[in-house]
Amino acid sequence: MINFWTVKVIRFVTIFFVIAVIIASYFYPGGNIHDSTQLGYSFTHNFLSDLGGLESHSGEGNIISSIFFNLSMLLFFLIGISFLFVPILFKENKPNFILAIIGSSFFFIGSMFFAGVGFTPYDVFFDLHVFFANNIFHCFLITSFFYSIVIFDTDILEKRYAFGYLVFFISILLYVGVLQFGPSVSTGKSELIFQVVAQKLIVIVFFITVFHQTFGLSKLQID
Repeated sequence: MINFWTVKVIRFVTIFFVIAVIIASYFYPGGNIHDSTQLGYSFTHNFLSDLGGLESHSGEGNIISSIFFNLSMLLFFLIGISFLFVPILFKENKPNFILAIIGSSFFFIGSMFFAGVGFTPYDVFFDLHVFFANNIFHCFLITSFFYSIVIFDTDILEKRYAFGYLVFFISILLYVGVLQFGPSVSTGKSELIFQVVAQKLIVIVFFITVFHQTFGLSKLQID
């Protein structure tokens, strides 16, 4: 059961997310917040959340893209459940077990915010959407911090998995700084590109980190 949640479910949801985003990007009609005439989806000019809107920035319907993207966000709640099983791996060391519980609790909350993004398309529930989207990374910042400590202090997983969490922690810390002090996307196109690329990079690092750690968990052969 634990192996199913901590390995198979995480792999399935992360792979599904990548495929869903590719499909959603393909069907996105076009437009960004500064240019409604843009054709299709742009890696540097469109946020991921643009894929989840019921209507694109060009004014056209965006149903197909929104279905795939929002479903992938909703499924992320399953990874949140998966992380609730991970602390069991560290139960032999009480301090690490407690830290792992804290880390997994914040990951679970972050996964609910992920699902919240899927439930609140930006063009319908803008304020709620922004609240969920921004606080995802505040929660994962805490998760990555505690799990970096736990894995560095244990022998059951290779230290490269701890380094993965450490890189993730530093990346999120920088991104939170961008969210708090970075340029406003409404200022101009260069500011939009900066924010969009920063978002894409942190999401890529996040999914690589989460997917990578399943290989460490699979080696434990938990039943």
